Amino acid sequence: MPDTSSVPFLDRDHSILAFNERVLDWARRPDVPLLERLRYLCIVSSNLDEFFEVRTAPHLTAMQAGDHKGLYTVQTFEALAAAAHDLVARQYALYNDELMPTFKKHGIEIISHGDRNPAHRKWVDEYFEREVRPLLIPVGLDPAHPFPQVANKSLNFIVHLGGKDAFGRQNEIAIVKVPRVLPRLIRMPDKVAGRKTLFVSLSSVIRAHLHNLFPGRDVGQFSQFRVTRHSDLAVDEDDVQNLRTALRQGLQHRHYGQAVRLEVSAGCSEFLAGFLLKQFNLPEAALYRVHGPVNLVRLTQLVDLVDEQPLRFPPYKATYPTALVPGQSFFERLKQGDVLIHQPYESFDGVLAFLREAVNDPQVLAIRQTIYRTGSDSALMELLREAVRRGKEVTAVVELKARFDEEANINWAESLESVGAQVVYGVVGLKTHAKMLLVTRREGKAMRRYGHLSTGNYNPRTARLYTDLSYLTADAQLTADMDALFVHLASQSRLPRLHKLWLAPFYLHRRLIEKIDAIAEAAAQGKPGRIVAKMNALTDEALMLALVRAGQQGVKVDLIVRGACMLPAQVPGVTDNIRVRSIIGRFLEHSRVFYFSSGQEEDLYLASADWMNRNMLRRIELAWPVTDPGLRQRIIDECLVAGLHDGRDAWDLGPDGAYRRVDTTQPGHGSQAALMARYAARERGQDA
Repeated sequence: MPDTSSVPFLDRDHSILAFNERVLDWARRPDVPLLERLRYLCIVSSNLDEFFEVRTAPHLTAMQAGDHKGLYTVQTFEALAAAAHDLVARQYALYNDELMPTFKKHGIEIISHGDRNPAHRKWVDEYFEREVRPLLIPVGLDPAHPFPQVANKSLNFIVHLGGKDAFGRQNEIAIVKVPRVLPRLIRMPDKVAGRKTLFVSLSSVIRAHLHNLFPGRDVGQFSQFRVTRHSDLAVDEDDVQNLRTALRQGLQHRHYGQAVRLEVSAGCSEFLAGFLLKQFNLPEAALYRVHGPVNLVRLTQLVDLVDEQPLRFPPYKATYPTALVPGQSFFERLKQGDVLIHQPYESFDGVLAFLREAVNDPQVLAIRQTIYRTGSDSALMELLREAVRRGKEVTAVVELKARFDEEANINWAESLESVGAQVVYGVVGLKTHAKMLLVTRREGKAMRRYGHLSTGNYNPRTARLYTDLSYLTADAQLTADMDALFVHLASQSRLPRLHKLWLAPFYLHRRLIEKIDAIAEAAAQGKPGRIVAKMNALTDEALMLALVRAGQQGVKVDLIVRGACMLPAQVPGVTDNIRVRSIIGRFLEHSRVFYFSSGQEEDLYLASADWMNRNMLRRIELAWPVTDPGLRQRIIDECLVAGLHDGRDAWDLGPDGAYRRVDTTQPGHGSQAALMARYAARERGQDA
């Protein structure tokens, strides 16, 4: 029996930071267009915001309590803070030393107050008086004006004032909240900027006019600051009468949760920094002094405002799904066999066209769909509303607790209910993360079902940015399973035995472990065994141990894990047969594909679930088999083989827990670039 007692699992939180280091590498790469490099820098900042909002509070609480034992301790907080500080420092060094000087060479600048000429300053003065000053109300602190509520991730100024106020008092601290309704970057008009593309930041506009806000006072030390708060909504679902109402109330308090990080300008005085740390009850290690904007995320506005195509990725237009013919009935096509859509190389419009045909077809009687992240502006949701207006039975299983999409989902739930759709919220205590759409159609005297399953969300915007697999089918057993699951989610009645779907939290976890163990057992008897799994994260201990057992029995295991991975690769005597790699590319790798082979037998599953404990045991998740040999081989080629042979954008995990980018001095192609070229060639009618 293999010994798995000494597997040196990696730390999940540090693995998340390591993923962001790989994303940051795209901002460093000189072969990446300049505006895209800035975009990747902003993505890292956005990811770090979410990391602090969701992952750091337990470490901070343990540090403040002086805990030295357990999962969260003083030591885990200090180690995590040190790693985060290092990553942030490298971000700003890249911003200041490489990106901004390179933008300047292209005539694009964010011009500071000290570098503005008289014409610039005159324009900024007029902009401040017209657009900014009417929205500012500085708050001087005294017993009647305590420290104001500061919202999560909002931009603010703290100012140290000299002299006395209008009442002769020496209240020396004031806070200026920066309105969120104003753009963080403002482009100067050409008549002022000349031949350059010049921007001013809102913070620099306010900074240059702080003295205007405090007439009669001396403006001394000041600094921008931004506080990040713990933002994971906690709702006791067993103790609420209406989950939607409880979540909407919870959203009002999210902006004012426990403070976990304080960002200030690099030149912020010790006095002001100490004052803020005391106000937010934070230790020194939670203070981040940054050499630049305290919110790099907002610099994505510069990417959007600069119209310089050579500084962007070449445009890519997704092809219409190769297995579909525009104008052909989906229902007739699916009677011939299943259809696979590989997004974003193929367009999500194929999915919208399927739903649109169902909405417009008078023979379609019912449409059922799960909704996790559709976005606030969704053509798909409008189609569901139209289906109700056309008299069809529409059932929407809306996941209200999709993190940071709660408000949009609540609004869609109310919008669908307002026109008469049946809206349910899944199962108490479990997030409905499965992605499925089921259409029931009358054909003669019979009812026939047509289904769509996906590894990703029903979000047209992210469908252009994420790699995902959409699966359209008329398979009677698969669609019957989907129907049974919709009934279960709505009625919470007992599920019948499913034919093909593997469902979490009931048996997806167990089936995966059984499958891995079966491959291992066959390998122990001399059969060649192979496991290749692609996912976003691998943190479930039972699944990792099963993979270790399989590897120790001789099974060759390849894991393509984009983000956090706690399983170390190629540790001598422990995981010698396990390789782990991460693909970071132009698109976000999001598809989940699980391949198992033993001897001449092979199975391939697509899934909505990553291999994480929460996905396996605390969510409604699906995995389904791909039995069509042609589709199965296409998925293997495009999702697995392509990733394993990526020669530019892949990172391999070493036995020391560090990722190293593949050797780019050798000839090789990125898997995403190769697939883009392949689909573009198909669109042109060439042989790729």
